[in-house]
Amino acid sequence: MDGLDLTRALNAEEVRGIVRAVGEHGVICIPDQKLEPAHLKAFSGNFGELEINVASSFQEKGHPEIMILSNMLEDGKPIGLADAGQDWHTDMSYSSTVAFANILYGIKIPLRDGRPLGCTAFCDMHKAYETLPDDIRRRIAGRTATHDFNKFWEKMRREKGSTRPPLTEEQRRKKPPVSHPMVLTHPITGRSVLYANPGYTVSIDGMEAGESDEILEFLFAHQTRPEFQHRHLWAENDVLMWDNFATIHNAIADYGPQEHRLIKRCQVMADKVLANAFGVRPLT
Repeated sequence: MDGLDLTRALNAEEVRGIVRAVGEHGVICIPDQKLEPAHLKAFSGNFGELEINVASSFQEKGHPEIMILSNMLEDGKPIGLADAGQDWHTDMSYSSTVAFANILYGIKIPLRDGRPLGCTAFCDMHKAYETLPDDIRRRIAGRTATHDFNKFWEKMRREKGSTRPPLTEEQRRKKPPVSHPMVLTHPITGRSVLYANPGYTVSIDGMEAGESDEILEFLFAHQTRPEFQHRHLWAENDVLMWDNFATIHNAIADYGPQEHRLIKRCQVMADKVLANAFGVRPLT
Protein backbone atom coordinates (compact mmCIF):
# COMPACT_ATOMS: atom_id res chain seq x y z
CA MET A 1 0.00 0.00 0.00
CA ASP A 2 1.58 3.26 -1.15
CA GLY A 3 0.84 6.86 -0.27
CA LEU A 4 0.23 6.49 3.46
CA ASP A 5 2.16 8.52 6.02
CA LEU A 6 2.05 6.62 9.30
CA THR A 7 3.47 9.54 11.29
CA ARG A 8 0.03 11.15 11.21
CA ALA A 9 -3.27 10.03 12.69
CA LEU A 10 -5.35 7.95 10.28
CA ASN A 11 -9.03 8.63 9.76
CA ALA A 12 -11.70 5.94 10.19
CA GLU A 13 -11.98 5.21 6.48
CA GLU A 14 -8.22 4.71 6.15
CA VAL A 15 -8.26 2.31 9.10
CA ARG A 16 -11.16 0.35 7.55
CA GLY A 17 -9.32 0.25 4.23
CA ILE A 18 -6.26 -1.26 5.89
CA VAL A 19 -8.38 -3.82 7.75
CA ARG A 20 -10.10 -4.83 4.49
CA ALA A 21 -6.74 -5.11 2.70
CA VAL A 22 -5.25 -7.27 5.45
CA GLY A 23 -8.32 -9.51 5.39
CA GLU A 24 -8.25 -9.83 1.61
CA HIS A 25 -4.50 -10.38 1.16
CA GLY A 26 -3.31 -11.74 4.52
CA VAL A 27 -0.16 -9.59 4.33
CA ILE A 28 0.34 -5.96 3.33
CA CYS A 29 3.44 -3.78 3.08
CA ILE A 30 3.45 -0.01 3.61
CA PRO A 31 6.86 1.13 2.31
CA ASP A 32 9.02 4.21 2.86
CA GLN A 33 8.05 5.11 6.42
CA LYS A 34 10.18 7.08 8.89
CA LEU A 35 8.76 6.18 12.27
CA GLU A 36 9.62 6.93 15.85
CA PRO A 37 8.46 4.36 18.42
CA ALA A 38 5.45 6.51 19.32
CA HIS A 39 4.34 6.49 15.66
CA LEU A 40 4.56 2.69 15.42
CA LYS A 41 2.62 2.30 18.66
CA ALA A 42 -0.06 4.80 17.65
CA PHE A 43 -0.54 3.23 14.20
CA SER A 44 -0.77 -0.27 15.66
CA GLY A 45 -3.22 0.85 18.31
CA ASN A 46 -5.80 1.68 15.63
CA PHE A 47 -6.48 -2.03 15.20
CA GLY A 48 -6.81 -3.38 18.73
CA GLU A 49 -5.26 -3.67 22.15
CA LEU A 50 -1.47 -4.01 22.02
CA GLU A 51 0.05 -7.01 23.75
CA ILE A 52 3.02 -6.77 26.11
CA ASN A 53 5.05 -9.92 25.55
CA VAL A 54 5.11 -12.34 28.46
CA ALA A 55 8.90 -12.72 28.23
CA SER A 56 9.23 -9.03 29.26
CA SER A 57 12.54 -8.64 27.45
CA PHE A 58 13.90 -6.31 24.77
CA GLN A 59 11.10 -3.79 25.11
CA GLU A 60 11.36 -0.29 23.69
CA LYS A 61 12.12 2.16 26.48
CA GLY A 62 8.90 3.92 27.45
CA HIS A 63 6.87 1.74 25.07
CA PRO A 64 6.71 -1.84 26.44
CA GLU A 65 4.20 -2.76 23.71
CA ILE A 66 7.08 -2.55 21.19
CA MET A 67 9.48 -5.49 21.13
CA ILE A 68 12.93 -5.18 19.55
CA LEU A 69 14.02 -7.99 17.23
CA SER A 70 17.71 -7.83 16.38
CA ASN A 71 21.01 -9.71 16.23
CA MET A 72 22.95 -6.53 16.98
CA LEU A 73 25.09 -5.93 20.06
CA GLU A 74 25.90 -2.76 21.97
CA ASP A 75 28.74 -2.89 24.48
CA GLY A 76 28.79 -6.64 23.95
CA LYS A 77 25.15 -7.08 24.92
CA PRO A 78 22.19 -7.91 22.63
CA ILE A 79 19.81 -5.06 21.94
CA GLY A 80 16.97 -7.33 20.82
CA LEU A 81 15.69 -10.87 20.58
CA ALA A 82 17.92 -12.45 17.94
CA ASP A 83 15.97 -15.64 17.16
CA ALA A 84 12.38 -14.42 17.14
CA GLY A 85 9.94 -16.44 15.06
CA GLN A 86 12.39 -18.77 13.33
CA ASP A 87 9.95 -21.56 12.55
CA TRP A 88 6.33 -21.79 11.38
CA HIS A 89 3.86 -20.45 13.91
CA THR A 90 0.95 -18.09 14.60
CA ASP A 91 1.64 -15.41 17.18
CA MET A 92 -0.59 -15.41 20.25
CA SER A 93 -2.37 -18.68 19.48
CA TYR A 94 -1.07 -19.61 22.94
CA SER A 95 -3.19 -16.84 24.49
CA SER A 96 -6.81 -17.04 25.59
CA THR A 97 -7.40 -13.84 23.61
CA VAL A 98 -5.83 -14.39 20.21
CA ALA A 99 -4.08 -11.86 17.99
CA PHE A 100 -5.48 -10.18 14.90
CA ALA A 101 -2.30 -8.75 13.42
CA ASN A 102 1.44 -8.30 13.71
CA ILE A 103 2.93 -4.97 12.67
CA LEU A 104 6.69 -4.85 12.08
CA TYR A 105 8.87 -1.89 11.14
CA GLY A 106 12.14 -2.70 9.35
CA ILE A 107 14.92 -0.33 10.40
CA LYS A 108 18.05 -2.24 9.37
CA ILE A 109 17.88 -5.07 6.82
CA PRO A 110 20.96 -7.16 5.97
CA LEU A 111 22.04 -7.40 2.34
CA ARG A 112 24.31 -9.87 0.59
CA ASP A 113 25.28 -9.24 -3.03
CA GLY A 114 22.52 -6.64 -3.15
CA ARG A 115 19.81 -9.09 -2.07
CA PRO A 116 17.94 -8.65 1.23
CA LEU A 117 18.29 -11.40 3.80
CA GLY A 118 16.01 -12.32 6.68
CA CYS A 119 12.78 -12.47 4.71
CA THR A 120 9.48 -13.28 6.43
CA ALA A 121 7.61 -16.20 4.90
CA PHE A 122 3.86 -16.79 5.12
CA CYS A 123 1.43 -19.63 4.44
CA ASP A 124 -2.23 -19.08 3.55
CA MET A 125 -4.60 -20.76 6.03
CA HIS A 126 -7.67 -20.17 3.84
CA LYS A 127 -6.11 -22.33 1.14
CA ALA A 128 -4.75 -24.80 3.68
CA TYR A 129 -8.25 -25.48 5.01
CA GLU A 130 -10.00 -25.45 1.64
CA THR A 131 -7.62 -28.08 0.21
CA LEU A 132 -7.80 -30.49 3.15
CA PRO A 133 -8.93 -34.04 2.29
CA ASP A 134 -12.56 -34.62 3.22
CA ASP A 135 -11.70 -37.24 5.84
CA ILE A 136 -9.35 -34.86 7.65
CA ARG A 137 -11.99 -32.12 7.60
CA ARG A 138 -14.45 -34.54 9.19
CA ARG A 139 -11.97 -35.63 11.85
CA ILE A 140 -11.20 -32.06 12.98
CA ALA A 141 -14.72 -30.65 12.59
CA GLY A 142 -15.88 -29.19 15.89
CA ARG A 143 -12.57 -30.07 17.55
CA THR A 144 -10.39 -27.85 19.68
CA ALA A 145 -6.62 -28.08 20.05
CA THR A 146 -4.28 -27.08 22.87
CA HIS A 147 -1.63 -24.42 22.27
CA ASP A 148 1.34 -23.90 24.59
CA PHE A 149 3.76 -20.93 24.60
CA ASN A 150 6.47 -23.10 26.12
CA LYS A 151 6.58 -25.44 23.09
CA PHE A 152 8.02 -22.81 20.75
CA TRP A 153 10.17 -21.21 23.46
CA GLU A 154 11.85 -24.53 24.26
CA LYS A 155 12.35 -25.32 20.58
CA MET A 156 14.22 -22.03 20.15
CA ARG A 157 16.30 -22.79 23.27
CA ARG A 158 17.43 -26.07 21.67
CA GLU A 159 18.73 -24.28 18.59
CA LYS A 160 22.51 -23.92 18.31
CA GLY A 161 23.82 -20.84 20.02
CA SER A 162 20.55 -19.90 21.73
CA THR A 163 20.90 -17.64 24.76
CA ARG A 164 17.22 -17.85 25.74
CA PRO A 165 16.74 -18.79 29.39
CA PRO A 166 13.96 -21.19 30.32
CA LEU A 167 10.66 -19.57 31.15
CA THR A 168 10.21 -18.83 34.83
CA GLU A 169 7.34 -20.28 36.80
CA GLU A 170 5.78 -16.82 36.84
CA GLN A 171 5.99 -16.56 33.04
CA ARG A 172 4.46 -20.04 32.67
CA ARG A 173 1.70 -19.06 35.09
CA LYS A 174 0.88 -15.97 33.01
CA LYS A 175 0.60 -18.02 29.80
CA PRO A 176 -0.77 -21.47 30.62
CA PRO A 177 -1.81 -23.80 27.76
CA VAL A 178 -5.12 -22.83 26.15
CA SER A 179 -7.56 -24.42 23.69
CA HIS A 180 -8.96 -22.95 20.48
CA PRO A 181 -11.18 -24.32 17.69
CA MET A 182 -9.14 -25.91 14.93
CA VAL A 183 -11.35 -24.33 12.27
CA LEU A 184 -12.33 -20.67 12.60
CA THR A 185 -14.60 -18.45 10.58
CA HIS A 186 -12.42 -15.55 9.53
CA PRO A 187 -13.87 -12.30 10.94
CA ILE A 188 -13.17 -10.33 7.75
CA THR A 189 -13.48 -12.83 4.90
CA GLY A 190 -16.24 -14.98 6.39
CA ARG A 191 -14.40 -18.07 5.08
CA SER A 192 -13.05 -20.99 7.11
CA VAL A 193 -9.39 -21.04 8.10
CA LEU A 194 -7.24 -23.74 9.67
CA TYR A 195 -6.19 -22.56 13.14
CA ALA A 196 -3.38 -24.87 14.21
CA ASN A 197 0.35 -24.34 13.80
CA PRO A 198 3.64 -26.20 14.31
CA GLY A 199 4.98 -23.63 16.75
CA TYR A 200 2.41 -23.78 19.50
CA THR A 201 -0.19 -26.51 18.87
CA VAL A 202 0.57 -29.56 21.01
CA SER A 203 -2.50 -31.83 20.89
CA ILE A 204 -6.10 -32.23 19.72
CA ASP A 205 -8.37 -32.15 22.74
CA GLY A 206 -10.25 -35.31 23.65
CA MET A 207 -8.42 -37.43 21.08
CA GLU A 208 -6.17 -40.39 21.75
CA ALA A 209 -2.53 -39.25 21.69
CA GLY A 210 -1.47 -41.38 18.74
CA GLU A 211 -4.34 -40.20 16.54
CA SER A 212 -3.80 -36.59 17.63
CA ASP A 213 -0.10 -36.77 16.75
CA GLU A 214 -0.89 -38.36 13.38
CA ILE A 215 -3.38 -35.66 12.39
CA LEU A 216 -1.21 -32.78 13.60
CA GLU A 217 1.78 -34.18 11.70
CA PHE A 218 -0.35 -34.25 8.55
CA LEU A 219 -1.73 -30.74 9.12
CA PHE A 220 1.69 -29.22 9.76
CA ALA A 221 3.07 -30.71 6.55
CA HIS A 222 -0.05 -29.79 4.56
CA GLN A 223 -0.30 -26.15 5.67
CA THR A 224 3.33 -25.40 4.77
CA ARG A 225 3.17 -26.72 1.21
CA PRO A 226 5.12 -24.49 -1.21
CA GLU A 227 2.03 -23.52 -3.21
CA PHE A 228 0.56 -21.86 -0.09
CA GLN A 229 3.69 -19.80 0.60
CA HIS A 230 4.63 -16.16 0.03
CA ARG A 231 7.92 -14.51 1.03
CA HIS A 232 8.33 -10.85 1.81
CA LEU A 233 11.77 -9.50 0.93
CA TRP A 234 12.33 -6.64 3.32
CA ALA A 235 13.49 -3.15 2.45
CA GLU A 236 14.51 -0.65 5.09
CA ASN A 237 11.58 1.47 6.30
CA ASP A 238 8.97 -1.14 5.33
CA VAL A 239 6.01 -1.53 7.65
CA LEU A 240 4.69 -5.06 7.27
CA MET A 241 1.27 -6.01 8.65
CA TRP A 242 -0.19 -9.49 8.58
CA ASP A 243 -3.27 -11.36 9.69
CA ASN A 244 -2.75 -14.05 12.33
CA PHE A 245 -6.07 -15.74 11.54
CA ALA A 246 -5.30 -16.19 7.85
CA THR A 247 -1.57 -16.92 7.93
CA ILE A 248 1.21 -18.69 9.73
CA HIS A 249 4.68 -17.20 9.38
CA ASN A 250 8.38 -17.95 9.67
CA ALA A 251 11.36 -15.59 10.04
CA ILE A 252 14.06 -16.94 7.71
CA ALA A 253 17.44 -16.85 9.48
CA ASP A 254 19.74 -16.84 6.44
CA TYR A 255 22.07 -14.09 7.70
CA GLY A 256 25.12 -14.17 9.95
CA PRO A 257 25.93 -12.36 13.21
CA GLN A 258 27.75 -9.58 11.35
CA GLU A 259 24.85 -9.06 8.92
CA HIS A 260 22.80 -6.76 11.08
CA ARG A 261 19.01 -6.84 11.28
CA LEU A 262 16.86 -4.51 13.38
CA ILE A 263 13.07 -4.67 13.41
CA LYS A 264 10.53 -3.34 15.89
CA ARG A 265 7.25 -5.16 16.45
CA CYS A 266 3.78 -4.63 17.85
CA GLN A 267 1.24 -7.41 18.29
CA VAL A 268 -2.40 -6.39 17.93
CA MET A 269 -4.98 -8.44 19.79
CA ALA A 270 -8.27 -9.46 18.17
CA ASP A 271 -10.60 -7.53 20.47
CA LYS A 272 -11.69 -4.93 17.91
CA VAL A 273 -11.86 -7.15 14.84
CA LEU A 274 -13.88 -9.85 16.62
CA ALA A 275 -16.28 -7.17 17.87
CA ASN A 276 -16.54 -5.88 14.28
CA ALA A 277 -15.54 -2.47 15.59
CA PHE A 278 -14.42 -1.46 12.09
CA GLY A 279 -17.76 -2.16 10.42
CA VAL A 280 -16.08 -4.31 7.77
CA ARG A 281 -18.48 -6.85 6.31
CA PRO A 282 -17.30 -10.30 5.18
CA LEU A 283 -15.62 -10.15 1.80
CA THR A 284 -17.37 -13.28 0.51
